[in-house]
Amino acid sequence: MKASLLDKLTRLQERRETLHNLLSDPRIIADHRQFRALSREVKEINPVVECFMEWRKNQQDIEDLQLLRKQDSDLELRALSDQELSVAQERHAQLYKQLQGLLLPRDPADEGNVFLEIRAGAGGEEAALFAGDLQRMYSRYAELRGWQTEMIHQAESEHQGFREVVLRIIGRGAYSRLKFESGTHRVQRVPETEAQGRIHTSTCTVAILPELSEMDDLPLESNSLRIDTFRASGAGGQHVNKTDSAIRITHIPTGVSVECQSERSQHKNKAQAMALLQARLLEAEREKQRARQAADRRNLIGSGDRSERIRTYNFPQGRVTDHRIKLTLYRLEAVLAGEMDVIVEPLFNEHRAEQLAAQRE
Repeated sequence: MKASLLDKLTRLQERRETLHNLLSDPRIIADHRQFRALSREVKEINPVVECFMEWRKNQQDIEDLQLLRKQDSDLELRALSDQELSVAQERHAQLYKQLQGLLLPRDPADEGNVFLEIRAGAGGEEAALFAGDLQRMYSRYAELRGWQTEMIHQAESEHQGFREVVLRIIGRGAYSRLKFESGTHRVQRVPETEAQGRIHTSTCTVAILPELSEMDDLPLESNSLRIDTFRASGAGGQHVNKTDSAIRITHIPTGVSVECQSERSQHKNKAQAMALLQARLLEAEREKQRARQAADRRNLIGSGDRSERIRTYNFPQGRVTDHRIKLTLYRLEAVLAGEMDVIVEPLFNEHRAEQLAAQRE
């Protein structure tokens, strides 16, 4: 192991000891915000420190076995030592690889919830119907993973599709699994209204926005916001048509606007709309940073640019293709039914491989 890496891991171990001492301090315990921040830091570095401690113990075992092998003149005992040494060395390599993975840069938003936005693009009503297909696909994927979904906003089309739909997906690790879904999704199929049987191509854009945690700080001045109330439309019974419960919040400096009408309570709609607005503003700032970084190095997974075509769903061939990693699967029906791990896992692994490659440079 490189001296620089050994030093880094040693400092992480020392930092964990310091954190444990701080978390037992009554003053820290009384400060709930600081206590949560330090607890989260401990949780993040614990796997690295535990793996490092096991690596150091394994390193000592190897040194002891090598010394024993030199000192032992009994051939049978030496053969046994050789066998144990081989196992220890194999484990040593595994632990080192595991440490490399644990030390990869982590997105602090990975474990959190997300806002999923789907908008119909080129293709008119067919694009709106495809937006509905994508909404069901992600909802089923969330259900399979034990996550919850909340409808934040929907603008329906004439034939039960969506011009726009916004979901909140609540579950541990939601952002880490879905963050590579941002981009343009293309569908190729014969619309039901197509008499000639010709294949049409339509598109939708998907945006995955991490929800800000309690620890994130994105203050919004009240004078920078315009808040409008209006009557909710669509499903929801008589109540939504009689009260101004829907909320629209506009961030005046940027012009970013969000709507929420999923709840009967104006207060709840306002809270959800504010959370979505903060997520969009934070994502806009991250996009600026990614654009600057892309000038130096383009990530294999893609920039997340909304105009980037990332995936094609070909119905006549039952095929789904992710263009970023050149992955083609003839499992379209299963993917649309929510079995998305066959795509999500390769994307995640490609991203890790790119990170490891960058770490070695």
